[in-house]
Parts: sequence; structure tokens; C-alpha cells
Amino acid sequence: MADFSQINALDPNALSGLKRLSKDNSPEAIKEASRQFEALFVQQVMKSMRDATPKGGMFDTEETRMYQSLLDQQMSMQLSARGKGFGLAKVIERQMLQGREPVSLPDGPVPLEPTIRRGFDAAVSPAAKDGSEAANPAAALPAADASSAVVPQLPGMPAGSRARAFVDKVWPQAVEASKATGIPARFLVAQAALETGWGKHELKNADGTPSYNLFNIKAGRSWNGATVNTSTTEHRNGQPTTESARFRAYGSYEESFRDYARLIGSNPRYAAVVGQTDATRFARGLQAAGYATDPMYADKLARIINGNTLRVALAAGSTPSA
Repeated sequence: MADFSQINALDPNALSGLKRLSKDNSPEAIKEASRQFEALFVQQVMKSMRDATPKGGMFDTEETRMYQSLLDQQMSMQLSARGKGFGLAKVIERQMLQGREPVSLPDGPVPLEPTIRRGFDAAVSPAAKDGSEAANPAAALPAADASSAVVPQLPGMPAGSRARAFVDKVWPQAVEASKATGIPARFLVAQAALETGWGKHELKNADGTPSYNLFNIKAGRSWNGATVNTSTTEHRNGQPTTESARFRAYGSYEESFRDYARLIGSNPRYAAVVGQTDATRFARGLQAAGYATDPMYADKLARIINGNTLRVALAAGSTPSA
């Protein structure tokens, strides 16, 4: 019996062998061909996940991206070969065995095994802040129609339940801040997502309660309210450094958005940002005004703006397009 497990669908030279397997009448060949096709699908899912994640920093190079791609290829093969895989191979195998008889795909996401689920963690890391009193706004994406929002729902991915829950939670406050600044609400939601990692890295008070500071606005000498002390990453002379800083604390997300709108609207440095409806210009305008010390800040904002995570969250959630 042929050893079909040695064929790698991710190797272009093996595609001819994969094609031969798919035409073989052997049940073993059909099973292996189905598994290989599932591996190709998983690789595309992981590629989309990487594309939607903001990039930048001293470790983001062509070489590291190449090695990351190779790792993803190997991981996709292992995930598909492990146990029952994701279930797609089984559907393909059943379709091929039944010939022309159609097979309906299952509704909704295919449940993942706990060991596989833990392998997916695409949370976006919070961005670095500057040493001024400003916050770090992140722009957002135009909401797409339902047809463009069809993506695999893998647990742990920001484009899944966490992102949708975050958008639904802050959307009403973003709309009010948008009215005050003329900045689209989706831009403000995306900024909050960048600053907090879709809510995963919100600043906490000493007792563990939330500070509601979605934009990581620092507490300067003019701030008389509550504060949170924590470490933050700043870029000095092109090098990232860890510093201790005081950040503002609020009583609600509404206060956080209101304070952000006041800061942006009243500071002449951000005159070019107020009312800006072009996402890329919005991101570049913030960096040009000295909003962040991270030299890749505008690029990170642009990646979130043009990525798929927020677009899917807006389309799948209960929020209107804005």
C-alpha cells in the first residue's frame, strides 16, 4: 500500500501527486487527498489571520515573515492530521465517496478540540504611547456587506466573538464622540481596539477594577481625577524602552470617549485630525502631531483600518455602518 501521508499539499511539486490521489478509487487515497485539501484551507485561514494582525517593530522583517510562513505551513499540516482535524476533510471525503450526490456543509463554525483551540491566539498587542498627555487613536474600517463578512470563525481570533463583543460594547459611546469630533465612529472603535487589544489589555486599577481608559490617555499635571500607575513602552532615539507612567481613570466608557473627544477637539496639534474621514490621513495626522513615539504607529493604524478584523466585527455585530 502506498504511503500517502508523505505527500505534502503545501509543496508545489506535490500537487501533481495530490491530483492523482483525488482521482484514485482507493478509500485510503480519497481520505488522504481530503486531508491535504483541508491543510490548504487551514493555511489560507492562518494567512488571513496574519494579514489582519498589525505588524511593525524591530522583529518584523522579510526574513521573520518568511519563517513565520513556513511555520504556519507546517502547523496547518499538523492541525489537519491531528485526530479528526477540523471536520472539513471528512466532508470532502464523504462528497468524493458519494460521487454526484450532494453533501450539505454544516451550519456555523466547526467545533475545535481544546488542544487545537489553544493554538490560536491572534490577539492584537497594545500600541506604544508617547510621553505627552495624548492618547493613541487607531482608525477603523468601512463596514462591509454581509457577503464580504464570510470568514472562518476560529475561537480565539479577534475577528470572532471577542471583537464583536468589544465593538458592541463601545459602539454607542463611539457614536457620541464621533458627533463631537467629526471623526467616523468606526475610526474611534478601531483606535480603542488597538490600544487595548480588543479589550484584552485594558488598564486596571490597583484593586483589579477597570479604569475604562480605552485610549490610554496619560494623566498630566492638569489632570485632577483618578489615575492608574503602570509601565508602558516608549520609543526614545529609535529604541523601545520601558517606563513607568500615570494614566487617567474613568468611571465608565462614556467618560473615556468624552475625554478623548475633548482632548482631540481642543488641542491645536490635532486640528488636521478633527473631522478627518480618510482613515490613512487620520492615522498619519496623529503621528505627525506627535501622538505616539512608536515610529510604526501610523502604519499599524493603517493596517487595522484596511484589515479584515474590524470589518467582520462591524458586519457581524449589531452596529450600523458608520
